[in-house]
Amino acid sequence: MQSHKKIKSICMLSTHGYFDPTPELGKTDTGGQVLYVLHLARALSDFGIKVDIYTRWFDRSRKQIDPLPGCPDARVIRIPAGDWKFIPKEFIYDVLPELSENMIDFIRKQNLEYDLFHGHYVDAGIVTLDVAKAFSKPSFFTAHSLGAWKKQRIGGNQEEMDRIFNFSHRIAEEMRIFKSVDGQTVTSREEEKKIEELYHLHLPRADFIPPGVDVHEFRPLKKGEEEKKTRISLPDKYIFVVSRISNVKGHDLLLPAFARVLNEFPDIHLVIGGGAENPDEEEREVLSKIKRFLGKNQIDEKVHLVGGIPHDELPPYFRQAELFILPARYEPFGMTALEAMACQVPAVISKFAGIQENLTSGQDCLLVNPLDTEEYAETICSLLRDKRLADKLARKGYKTIHKEFSWEAIAKKFVEFYNRFLET
Repeated sequence: MQSHKKIKSICMLSTHGYFDPTPELGKTDTGGQVLYVLHLARALSDFGIKVDIYTRWFDRSRKQIDPLPGCPDARVIRIPAGDWKFIPKEFIYDVLPELSENMIDFIRKQNLEYDLFHGHYVDAGIVTLDVAKAFSKPSFFTAHSLGAWKKQRIGGNQEEMDRIFNFSHRIAEEMRIFKSVDGQTVTSREEEKKIEELYHLHLPRADFIPPGVDVHEFRPLKKGEEEKKTRISLPDKYIFVVSRISNVKGHDLLLPAFARVLNEFPDIHLVIGGGAENPDEEEREVLSKIKRFLGKNQIDEKVHLVGGIPHDELPPYFRQAELFILPARYEPFGMTALEAMACQVPAVISKFAGIQENLTSGQDCLLVNPLDTEEYAETICSLLRDKRLADKLARKGYKTIHKEFSWEAIAKKFVEFYNRFLET
């Protein structure tokens, strides 16, 4: 691809979680956003643009400068701030001023030049404003998730939720970023509506650009190609779910529906992937609730908690599944649904996931209200009963992903987005 003349080098920021060139997905705060930034950086480098991704350096065993494998024009650069220990994203704010200062100092000492700075998520947005201002360069932002929307969806005791998620601080900072950056992208139209509804802001300098999928990795098997072995033995017939183990991901909404599905399809299993090596308090609580439900309903042998799955090992889990379910009660987008569809697997997607507005229920997926157990169970059963319907959704979903959501298509949209704002 040909480089655009006006953009030679981009600085991206994704400052929380375990951000590595080959990410260990499922670790705390390490999920779809990490993949998004890595894939976008790779795709932009195909346009001849150099991309550096800055993150917080808290593990001395990691190198400070770490190129992406097979992609010399994209690097992860780690900047120290605070103690040498992991900090959850909800409480990273205290070290961000130091992170900004150290990043500015690093860029100056290395004589690096960037045409623009782009922060991903609220913590990186805070640092982006500081660093872009220091170098008199434009600042861009992608929220990926909205504090006020998450707060609305989770509900519960407000004081307790604020203690766990630090909503008050996060929402105030998001408001400041929205008002200050030169341009921003939203990953769903619903996100744009929620910013207007919950933050009372109209975003005149915003573009809708959805996340993408690596269609070279997530794909159906070719004719004669053998399936890769998985590290666990999978059931003959199973439904697949993969996500962080978190209350917002809706495992507790899926399980009662799955129990009803077993009444009609006693041979079906449920495989649940995801989870950190060292689970935090919330994850331990969610896992405990799942296990209590399984024991109480005597379906332990039908539900398999397989833990975290490395991202490059996910395709065979998708491909061998009867169907994929995204069960979230809150999901800003829903990358795993796109990956399943790219593997030509029929998908049942929560109507509370941002991805749903880019799809057509009954054509390339089935949308479901996960709060309605009866509807949920019947939707799953309809695909298990009707192979023709399942095959139709799988084929249409595959075509939708290739046309609209390949990273090559998404990177082109970003180049156009940047240039439009850089020209004004």
